Amino acid sequence: MPHALILSSYVATSRVGGMAQAIALTRMGIAPILAPTVLFGRHPGLGPPGGGAVDPALFRGVLAGIAARGLGPRIRLVITGYFAHPDQVLAAAETLDALPSDRRPLVLVDPVLGDEGKGLYVKPEVALAVAEHLLPRADLITPNLWELGHLAGRAVETEDEALSAAQALRPRLPGRRVLVTSSPAAPGRACVLDVSDAGVWRFSHGRVSQAPNGVGDLFAALLGAALVDPVSPVSGETAVRRAVAGVADALDAAIARGQEDLELAEDDIDPRAPRAPVSLEVLA
Repeated sequence: MPHALILSSYVATSRVGGMAQAIALTRMGIAPILAPTVLFGRHPGLGPPGGGAVDPALFRGVLAGIAARGLGPRIRLVITGYFAHPDQVLAAAETLDALPSDRRPLVLVDPVLGDEGKGLYVKPEVALAVAEHLLPRADLITPNLWELGHLAGRAVETEDEALSAAQALRPRLPGRRVLVTSSPAAPGRACVLDVSDAGVWRFSHGRVSQAPNGVGDLFAALLGAALVDPVSPVSGETAVRRAVAGVADALDAAIARGQEDLELAEDDIDPRAPRAPVSLEVLA
């Protein structure tokens, strides 16, 4: 069975961060290995989360224990997400460099740094470390619109500005691919802008009034899983479409239950055959 290494948050009562990603990957027959950067009881957006950050020395110890299992050749995907300390980011970069070069896994960096209206919600030194040490090791990145602007060092409000910022970041990425998870486009639509050597594509589905926490985390996991699917791997358009539709299915299920959080129950998502309609437009 292929494995995926997740370097991100663990929140006990919410399907967000590494918890959401582990569930999605398991559904695809990919064994998740979660090295948590924080241990929270609940999402910080709900109030004091309980728990706290994983000490960088402890985080390194967890990574050392994972390495000692000798699973490196089985790791086909690495997802990085939320970090609480710059030394955690450095440890993540060192871990990536230590993986077998002859079977290098796909590296997906979800730069969890901040959001519109909230600004930066990690320490500035964490954001700097992610930009300096993880982006140069990423095959693809999945920032939201605010994170894209922060990484590119410019204001981003329109789709044209998002495209320009994504193109500016691409030379820093080995895989040269940026997927903007909250790109502005038509009113009433939620859009993902996919910018790569293959061109520029816009994927969209119906927008919900209030998206639950964890949507970006789930998108990253579904996208990575589609690209390394042990049964039927796909690439490009099909992988992104599958991930966008899977997120839409999870949102529909949460809204139908009247929930503020994603639940990711067994029948909420079929990662290989999502149900939600997704529109695709080729922009360049």
